[in-house]
This record gives sequence, structure tokens and C-alpha cells, in this order.
Amino acid sequence: MSILKHSNTVHYLATLKGVAGMLRNPEGTQSVFDIEDGLRDIDATKGMIEHLRKCDATAAMIDSRWLAPEQPDLDALSKLPKDTLGYGFADHILSHGYDPDYYRKIEVKDDTDYVMMRIRQTHDIWHIVTGLDVSRVGEVALKAFELAQMRRPMAAVICAGGVIRFMMKDPEEFPDLLDGISMGYRLGLGAELLLGQKWEENWDRPVSEWREQLSIKHDKANPANWVKTMNG
Repeated sequence: MSILKHSNTVHYLATLKGVAGMLRNPEGTQSVFDIEDGLRDIDATKGMIEHLRKCDATAAMIDSRWLAPEQPDLDALSKLPKDTLGYGFADHILSHGYDPDYYRKIEVKDDTDYVMMRIRQTHDIWHIVTGLDVSRVGEVALKAFELAQMRRPMAAVICAGGVIRFMMKDPEEFPDLLDGISMGYRLGLGAELLLGQKWEENWDRPVSEWREQLSIKHDKANPANWVKTMNG
């Protein structure tokens, strides 16, 4: 059967390009987008949308196509109380020298486009709310969280690629990576779906309140607690 007619079509060139780039440079965000763009039309991506629609809040977000209307004013957010999501976001972006508009844009034409775009738009917010850091291990741990929450195919590829890369190139960090994947996945399973939130309309809300509402056990996101928590 021709791959062009296969219902589970993978855009192999984009996906392979992304995987190769990720293995070579795990900090390269464009490789992540290549992987996800290449997996856009597979059955597992359709399954992700069906899974997300089982949550009323997330289904409402998908139906409304709600996206943040503009880039956040980091100067204004940095003046909010230090315990708020807005301050945490601004501090996160500014302290790491990030560009909040870094992500590859998608013209939203259907549910899949919307979900991919919204996830990209809120990636750094998820780091803050989950407490998972932006180290190489922390980034893979967040993908494990996303896999548990959304069944996101790209997250599965990143986790698998991370295992291969760390095993081959950074074996001294390999145990930490496995702990991070395990903890991120368990953290995601225990939390409410993050995709259904309009974070940008509630910048002034304390991060602790978000975590309580969404059942995010922040202490589990601390690498120092991973092995202890898993064995406890």
C-alpha cells in the first residue's frame, strides 16, 4: 500500500530530521517542532484529540479555539507579587534569556492545529506550574508529564530519544533521566488536564493556588525527592 494512502501517515523526512537533530542537540527546539509536524497525521495524534475531548474544560478550549491574544508584557508581569504565575513566568523568561515568541506558528484550521498551537504557546507556563526545570532532564520529564496528560505522540518520541541519547552520550546522567521520566509521568497522571486553562487571564493568581486546583504535587517535581518518593 502506498504510504500516501495509508491512514496512519507519517511525514518521514520531517520526523527523521527532527529526531536526528534532537539526538545531536537536545536543546534545539526546532527539532522538536519537526518531529511533531511529521507526526501530525498519524492515528495516535487523532487519539490524543479524542482523549483531550473527554475533559469538558479542554473540549471547550478546543471548540473555542482560544489563544492568548498577544505576547505578555514581561515588564508589567515582573511587577506582580512574587508568588504569582505572572511574576514566575516573567522571571523564568528573563532569567534564562528566552524569547517568549520562540515557537513555530501554526495556522489553526482544525482541532489538531489548535491543540499543537496552544501547547506550544503555554510550554514555559507548564514548566512553572509543574515545577519541572529547564535542564535537559527536566525537559524530558516535562514531556513524560505531557505524555501522561495528553498522550502526545511527540512527547513519546522525545522520551524515547532521550533514553537513547543519555544512555549513549551521557551515561552518568542516565539514572537521573529515568527517575525524571518516571516522576514526570506519575505527576501528569495525578494532575488535572493543564490544557483546559486560560493562564493568561489569571497572571495575578498565586502559583500555589493553581497547583492546588490542578492537583499538582510540586514536591514531587524536585529532583532531590525523585528516588525517595518513588521508593517511599
